[in-house]
Amino acid sequence: MASCDPVANYDEALVGNHPLPDPLMTGDGEAVTTPQQWRQKRRPELLELFEAHVYGRRLPPLPFEARVVESAGDALGGRATRRQVEIRFAAAPQPVLHLVLYLPNNPGGPHPCFLGLNFQGNHSAFADPAIPLSTAWLPDSAEGVVEHRATEAARGTSVSRWPVEKIVERGYALATLYYGDIDPDWHDGFANGVHGLFPGAALRENEGDNPGSIAAWAWGLSRVMDYLECVPEIDPHRVCLSGHSRLGKAALWAGACDERFALVITNNSGCGGAALSRRNFGETPARITQSFPHWFCRHFIRSAAAPETIPVDQHQLISLIAPRPVFISSAAGDLWADPKGEFLGGYHAGPVYRLLGTDGLAATEMPGLNEPVFSRIGYAIRPGYHDITPEDWQVHLDFADAQLRGIIH
Repeated sequence: MASCDPVANYDEALVGNHPLPDPLMTGDGEAVTTPQQWRQKRRPELLELFEAHVYGRRLPPLPFEARVVESAGDALGGRATRRQVEIRFAAAPQPVLHLVLYLPNNPGGPHPCFLGLNFQGNHSAFADPAIPLSTAWLPDSAEGVVEHRATEAARGTSVSRWPVEKIVERGYALATLYYGDIDPDWHDGFANGVHGLFPGAALRENEGDNPGSIAAWAWGLSRVMDYLECVPEIDPHRVCLSGHSRLGKAALWAGACDERFALVITNNSGCGGAALSRRNFGETPARITQSFPHWFCRHFIRSAAAPETIPVDQHQLISLIAPRPVFISSAAGDLWADPKGEFLGGYHAGPVYRLLGTDGLAATEMPGLNEPVFSRIGYAIRPGYHDITPEDWQVHLDFADAQLRGIIH
């Protein structure tokens, strides 16, 4: 996702003023006034609307086999155990999910855990030579096209996005895998990746609610959660899901679908993530579906030119995570991702959080730079551009500490 596009609108006066659909009003016009109504009627209804009109149908879980292929108790100078795991499904040879875990060696477990997908392979996320080069095709991170196989020169090139020493020092485990292991990030007609585990008419590409790549990545995150529930060193009730850019979109959808995730953090997720679709600012549904049609279902593509006709918007996606905490990170220079739209996505999810007995976003206006808001829906905007930085991680760790451990920094 680029940080600028000269033909996009960056003028607030041209944003438009389309009313937002009410997260607390059912499709038949019934006001939702109790948590029971939300749980039994409105929440399932919203999930179905997002399946039908944005991301596509949720894929069912599959039996899996997890095999530990390497374990070293002296990682990070003895502060962590590094474990590498292969996850396979339904006795199929492909795909294989290659998971890397760093587990704190200090006592006091089981530990909370951050889980997230990486863009360029596990070998790029860490400089550790014990992590093999990915054997998958790696896409160009800007355009999502098939580009190259991994080389040794790529080792550790994304370490700034995965500050494992800091995460472990704070008492968290870290789990990550390459998102292309789940579904390749190009428009291949869903011939590769986990879509192949569901053959036949149920996944015809032209069906309007056929799941796209975001749905596949979200499905993969839930399958990793299936495995993490079996890891004794990890507290399955304190798994924090984190994602940047397109993977922040996947984290939000996974968190909405799978209530086992205790906390969700989305960083610069923009259109199709935390930002409101009805705002004509930066990347819009029309633009994103032109560049990345494989991310969404066909109904979303067909409606993208008129997002006000889509029966849901992204504040309702965030409301599906309620009452669990969610944190939204923006960057002031990342206008393409519409920081104000991301803030408003969190703000307008607030009524559902309050209905369920907690606060929403404790700010009515965007906060200043580097002034994070740590309410149940959290928000921060920093200087800079489209990236996830060590400074972002500092705020994310502080938010997780406050929400899951009662630690205020």
